[in-house]
Amino acid sequence: MKIFQKLSNPFVVFVERYYPDAFVFVILLTLITFGLAVSFTDSTPIDAVQAWGNGLTALLSFMTQICIILFTAHALAHTDLMQNLLSKVAKIPKTPTQAYVLVALVAALSNLIAWSLGLIVGAIIARQVAIEADRKGLKIHYPLLVATAYAGFVVWHMGYSSSSALFVATDGHILEDKIGVIPVTATIFTTWNMLIAAVTIIGIAIICPLMQPNEKDIIQVKAKDLLKSLSKEEEVSISKKTIGDKLNHSRLLTIIFGLILLVYLIKWFGEKGFNLDLNIVNWTFLALGLLLARSPLHYVQLVKNAGSTLGPILLQFPFYAGIMGLMKDTGLVVLMSDYFTKVATASTLSFWAFISSGIVNMFVPSGGGQWVIQGPIFIAAAENLNVNPNVIVMGVAYGDQWTNMIQPFWTIPLLAIAGLDMRKIMGYTFIILLFTMLVYGGGLLILGHSENLGSYQKYFEKDKALERRFQKV
Repeated sequence: MKIFQKLSNPFVVFVERYYPDAFVFVILLTLITFGLAVSFTDSTPIDAVQAWGNGLTALLSFMTQICIILFTAHALAHTDLMQNLLSKVAKIPKTPTQAYVLVALVAALSNLIAWSLGLIVGAIIARQVAIEADRKGLKIHYPLLVATAYAGFVVWHMGYSSSSALFVATDGHILEDKIGVIPVTATIFTTWNMLIAAVTIIGIAIICPLMQPNEKDIIQVKAKDLLKSLSKEEEVSISKKTIGDKLNHSRLLTIIFGLILLVYLIKWFGEKGFNLDLNIVNWTFLALGLLLARSPLHYVQLVKNAGSTLGPILLQFPFYAGIMGLMKDTGLVVLMSDYFTKVATASTLSFWAFISSGIVNMFVPSGGGQWVIQGPIFIAAAENLNVNPNVIVMGVAYGDQWTNMIQPFWTIPLLAIAGLDMRKIMGYTFIILLFTMLVYGGGLLILGHSENLGSYQKYFEKDKALERRFQKV
């Protein structure tokens, strides 16, 4: 089937010719947002600049959480056990098609555990599969292989680290007076969400091998070149002559500290049930990384090796926070979201939440940040149209993960490991964008017409305290 190969070619050419670097991308987005705010709202240019400036620091605490989840995931993925496991898995494929399918499945399943782990593991497995393929003489198009790894990122909101779902599952969130605390069992772990995720993953595993270019256009990397480009761990002193040296290299210390964290997590889940938030995800990866590290010094080295993935993200995050502040304070995001809620019906509201969120994600690639500015608008519409809020939460989540396929920001940590330029992979992920639009949009429209999910009011009948609150509104 060469249809996907032909379909992907124009997008590959377009991205290679016209897509700028991720940092230039955010600068251009900022200028576009300024223009839209001044043109379509009552804000003056000075008002827009002030809104942008005020927003620069809005996500600093969230940035800290993002950095922790990235370096703990990076460290965990590079522990000896994980590296050996991924190396063994990478030897499984016997054909090019099997190679793409394996990378798609490993990356997607890792993203369901956590988006940060998915990006890191996806890059590692793509690199290892390429090494093994070269050794076996298999013709693998390395940019497509890495694009396949990034395609797994399109399901991250359906799993363990979903920002929107974790946000509404946390006590004290900004919409608690409207929808209460929604457990992840009512969002992430619903049958319909897991079914849509399964269809998406299977689709990616089928489509990506079909996009491989003709043999003359295949870019195949040599195993020796990839092995050379791998970042080497800095040599650490192995001297154990002093007490300090022995403590530095004592695995017992990391095991003890990891077990303390593990006990805390067990107690957390024992008291609160399967109630997740971003901090708990972070401490889970920290605990596992410590338990698997060789020593405290080894874990510090693993964290230091993650530095190359963090720098560009730290640079760009304040600019995206500024865009978020600009869209929020000038009323641009309300104007945009209001348009979609006005054209929506009870059966299509979740679909329009998905489309609206996908557009906003291009300007604010942060699941938590998006929910803060879009959640209140769509939940108010859900109340007015008598729509179950759980589906709206996931509609916004689907939109956020959907347009990541053409938003270069989150390619940074993956490409730092894979050793590729963003323009080499994003033409292929345009096709994944089109495919997932059909899956997510179609799935949400089917859900919208289903009476089995219940209405906004029926949702509150599950909790009498919330039901009384609903009656007071």
